Amino acid sequence: METHLADSIRDTDRGREAERILRACVHCGFCNATCPTYQVRGDELDGPRGRIYLIKQVLEGAEPSRATQRHLDRCLTCLNCMTTCPSGVDYRHLVDIGRSEVEKRVGRGPLERIERLLLRTVLPYRRRFAVALGLGRWFRPLLPGRLADKIPAVLSQPGTWPPARHDRRMLLPTGCVQGVLTPNVDAAAARLLDGLGITLERVPDGCCGALDHHLGAEETARERARRNIDVWWPRIQSGAEGILITASGCGVHVRDYGHLLRDDPDYGDKAAALMDKIRDPCEVIDAAAVERLGLNAGERAVAFHPPCTLQHGMRLRERTEAALRAAGFRLLPVKDSHLCCGSAGTYALLQPALSTELKYRKLRALEEDKPEVIATANVGCQTHLAPEARVPVVHWVELLDQLSAR
Repeated sequence: METHLADSIRDTDRGREAERILRACVHCGFCNATCPTYQVRGDELDGPRGRIYLIKQVLEGAEPSRATQRHLDRCLTCLNCMTTCPSGVDYRHLVDIGRSEVEKRVGRGPLERIERLLLRTVLPYRRRFAVALGLGRWFRPLLPGRLADKIPAVLSQPGTWPPARHDRRMLLPTGCVQGVLTPNVDAAAARLLDGLGITLERVPDGCCGALDHHLGAEETARERARRNIDVWWPRIQSGAEGILITASGCGVHVRDYGHLLRDDPDYGDKAAALMDKIRDPCEVIDAAAVERLGLNAGERAVAFHPPCTLQHGMRLRERTEAALRAAGFRLLPVKDSHLCCGSAGTYALLQPALSTELKYRKLRALEEDKPEVIATANVGCQTHLAPEARVPVVHWVELLDQLSAR
């Protein structure tokens, strides 16, 4: 794709990155075929190819409008287009650049600003979120439907955490919402790793920064990354062999710290080095590890929903499915399993109509063959699908932990 970037950005690091990405695009349109928002709306500007054109126009000097902003806001950042693209277009980082440029030049109304500020000042903070969730559960009958649906009626209990007794150890960031909404996930991972001779060490830190990043607060996202690195780095230096992140939404963002901090003279090298230490559960509790644990589900029927962050962001869907099959689960076929469920971080709150449509499409596909349970790998997908699902929706690590407890 030919580009003529504006003087204001052409010779900047961000401009050079955007130009490289844009030039890789051959505008073939394969990306639209797998874009969830394009399938729902049928609008070229609500598909990756159209959004790439919008971003190109803005970077070439065209004045963005509120409509430009809306089309970029509607992007789930599911990265399905990157899996589909034959040219390897780095849409993920291009849309970050485009959103940032548009955000600088197009204002938002007061209600939008307040809503986004509330999300950024509550969700990344575990204690604040726990208080807000408690109040939400108390006043749930009085809340609007799109908010009430996000509040679980019952919270899971974490169960026992195994003692630290192994020489091998890994770190577990105890960030924001997952520890409040689904605390059993991390405890289940700790029990499974204990069975593999690994101590999972909880690390007191904060949010990974994904939420701030996706809401346009880029410097706040970088500062969160720096604080996390300050916590993790000395522990890795003292012998911890990796950092386990059980929510794939957080995992895919943390794996991008190297890119996020690439120009930081103090943290760039550390961020790049730590990327080799980030682990998704399926990279530790893999098929071979499951066999060592001696788990046997007896062909229990499971519909697996691979979050976009797992299958498109980290490309680890097959390894997770292999672990489930090794444990004896029978994975049912799921139509259009590559498509997003509509959760996408704060998307379900900021784009409720599109999110709800995608959720019901996903549930119909997941429940078509009547599974006993739906498994996923991300707290956002889990809490998004669970209220309307006809069967339990759990993290796949919890399924394995249930077998090990027998």
